[in-house]
Amino acid sequence: MVIIPLAGRAATRSFFPGAGAEEKVGVWFSAYICAFLLGAAAGGLLFGWLGDRFGRAKAMGLSILCYSVLTGLTIFVETPVQLAVLRFLACLGVGGMWPNGVALVSEAWSNVSRPVLSGLIGMSANLGFMLLSLIAMWRPITADDWRWVLIVGALPAILGLFVLVAVPESPRWMAGEQRRRSSAASPIATVFRPPLLRLTLLGICLGAIPLMGNWGGANWMVPWAGKVGGATDPVLKAWTQWTKSGGGALGALLGGWIASQMGRRKTYFVISLCSLVISFYTFRVLQPDDPSFLYWVFGIGFFGTLYFGWLPLFLPELFPTKVRATGTGVSFNFGRIATAFGVLGTGQLMVLFSGDYANVGQVTCLVYVLGMLLIFFAPDTSCKQLPD
Repeated sequence: MVIIPLAGRAATRSFFPGAGAEEKVGVWFSAYICAFLLGAAAGGLLFGWLGDRFGRAKAMGLSILCYSVLTGLTIFVETPVQLAVLRFLACLGVGGMWPNGVALVSEAWSNVSRPVLSGLIGMSANLGFMLLSLIAMWRPITADDWRWVLIVGALPAILGLFVLVAVPESPRWMAGEQRRRSSAASPIATVFRPPLLRLTLLGICLGAIPLMGNWGGANWMVPWAGKVGGATDPVLKAWTQWTKSGGGALGALLGGWIASQMGRRKTYFVISLCSLVISFYTFRVLQPDDPSFLYWVFGIGFFGTLYFGWLPLFLPELFPTKVRATGTGVSFNFGRIATAFGVLGTGQLMVLFSGDYANVGQVTCLVYVLGMLLIFFAPDTSCKQLPD
């Protein structure tokens, strides 16, 4: 997940050396994001089911190996279609890691620690983005020199092997293993039936809002900075990614704690409102070469990823232990499916607005208005224990 989005633009120009149109770059950029989102959605469903059936730690280790090995194989691609296909397959592991990691942490730690741990889960991806951005400043990712970065993306395979060998299984999952094995109902069927159906659909919608705001809106700031910086400021794109991810790491870390202090529903509403105001102002008023641009990018990263400290805290509270990994995975990753089609639409917006990133951003950030409305339909789980 960390590597391929930054390589996408360079790969596109490498495969289309004669194409200088920003619209074509934008369309392929959105296509690669779509491949990521759909792959992660499918992986969340697959590995979430494996986690509920065979154990959180086993499914988590396999998902890390899936992502790492297939990311490494991407170094051999020769066409943009091959890149999109391998990206889809690699991101099966990205989607599978999230629900099993969230379920394992939620079940293995006390309720007192869960807000902090939820923030750490949300923060981890942004730390990866920050690390890659620093590497890109030292060795710029260009149209002629980008495949090396996929080797970096394969390194977490070592972590996957460690998880399979050394990470203990969830005590709650172990306690209910015999009951699950004797149950005829599949976890996927259970979360799509009453009484959980309403909660599942709500979780999908609440998970889709920040995904769409980030992948369909805020992420356009990186290629926008690359376009404006060009040859005069070649590291502006890397600085934009680093600044956004830095704000995101802090926001995700604090998201769970803020939700535990303010309450689940109020926190989601405030995050949506702040994300809307800051994103719209940045795309409407500023340019990447403005002196204050990176400060606002930091703010977008901060508020836009408070959600990802909130989601690991809230989503597990909707589902009982026997379907928690599946329910959490379906909620978050089905939101990715909706986001994938939305991102394809933003690619078409690039064509409609003749490659104007600012206009695209002003339209896509309006998704936060929907989040401000949806949260009023969510149950307030602030004072409740995890259901058994």
